[in-house]
Amino acid sequence: MKTMSCRQLGGACDVTHHGGDANEIIKAQDQHLKDAVASGQGDHQRALDDMKGRWKRPVSGLKWYRRVQRDFAQLPAEAG
Repeated sequence: MKTMSCRQLGGACDVTHHGGDANEIIKAQDQHLKDAVASGQGDHQRALDDMKGRWKRPVSGLKWYRRVQRDFAQLPAEAG
């Protein structure tokens, strides 16, 4: 299990997401952004728009995805 913050993934806050792989954390971030914007946290709108648009631009989207995979791999595993 590893942890990444919303900010590490391009978001606006320090909420943390936990997962066994980067894909779990990406899914948690996606849901967090949707929930934050729905609850009126406008500071997350840009990150949500980026997340939604990422796959409309495959080259830059894949670059972001690979960076998150690499950053996740470099994190220490949590004890527990």
